[in-house]
Amino acid sequence: HIPPTSASTTPRCPFERAFAGRSVFVTGHTGFKGSWLCLWLSRLGARITGYSLPPPTNPNHFTIAGIEQLLERNHVADIRDESTLQAAMQAAQPDVILHLAAETVVRHGYQQPRKTFDVNVMGTVSVLECVRQLGRPCSVVAVTSDKCYENREQVWGYRECDAMGEHDPYGASKGAAELVIRAYRDSYFPIERLGEHGVKLASGRAGNVIGGGDFTPFALVVDAVHALHKRVPIRLRNPRALRPWQHVLQSLSGYLTLAARMQESDDPDLCGGWNFGPRSGNELPVRDVVELLIREWGEGSWLDASDPHQPAESCVLRLAIDKALWQLGWVPHWDLPTTLQQTARWYRAYFEGSAAMADLGRQQIVTFEQAMLPNRPAPLPIVTAPLGVTATTPVMS
Repeated sequence: HIPPTSASTTPRCPFERAFAGRSVFVTGHTGFKGSWLCLWLSRLGARITGYSLPPPTNPNHFTIAGIEQLLERNHVADIRDESTLQAAMQAAQPDVILHLAAETVVRHGYQQPRKTFDVNVMGTVSVLECVRQLGRPCSVVAVTSDKCYENREQVWGYRECDAMGEHDPYGASKGAAELVIRAYRDSYFPIERLGEHGVKLASGRAGNVIGGGDFTPFALVVDAVHALHKRVPIRLRNPRALRPWQHVLQSLSGYLTLAARMQESDDPDLCGGWNFGPRSGNELPVRDVVELLIREWGEGSWLDASDPHQPAESCVLRLAIDKALWQLGWVPHWDLPTTLQQTARWYRAYFEGSAAMADLGRQQIVTFEQAMLPNRPAPLPIVTAPLGVTATTPVMS
């Protein structure tokens, strides 16, 4: 645990002082994003309560980074268990609630649609119902996904005012979760009655988050680094699919910036949906991302393993981040080459058996915080590898 800086010093990032000494309740803290979030909140001096099922994979970032020892309370339970969740939330008396617990894999949505809808929709209902029963002023950021939008394969980015509801079970569950969030905000936590309930409720939408410590099945970078480590070709199921790639710390910086602003302001515009994605130009096809990763790794190759009979996934997905840029002051700081550099560094250390993975994670957080400081130079323009070219010998990045 690294204590926060004193009030007399310059903050290391825009939201540092918003969390120092605060009670923060994190659902899904054993997952990839949730465990990185706890690592960052610990550095910011927050008092963290985690509530989640056991880590969803083995290995997992939660265990590798020693997250449990950073927590004030660690609850291993299901968010759909409303009585247990309510008791945990009452004990924590949170100032901030960050809801990340969810089913997160598109293919699992096809395989287990009932569970996907139950966890992502009714799980969100359970969390918000516990907030309603809490009777305490707090700021709530419920995380959904960029796949909450009705995907029309359009070339321009989806805005927060666009229609909800992707066509597959996973995306539809995320769109439905957004409707649940809006219904609770309008019915129980309207901003015009903030003085009565004290609850500020918003949602964060980000997707295709990558970074060290992810072991999610069917995830592109996870499959890629394992193939690179084993020195076998990377099999791409959908090499032409376009996605808004970003580092896990970049999406988390959006959620934390939003929660911090909600702590500081009663601005009604904060209580709504927010997109957090990369700058224009970082929405690249899968094959281009893999080429960049191969260059960063130093060697490797890929092959087209697309199957016309595999479960359908959207081919084009972009997020418009104008609202976060102009109304929240949030800016994406790491471009895709930097993201892949930091990701490859983490996995190389892991595969080499490093005993200091938590320290490496903190170092990457410090590096990201430094990028957030004012007057930092803008990142260099992204340069992609030629399409259709595989690297079979070491390539310098």
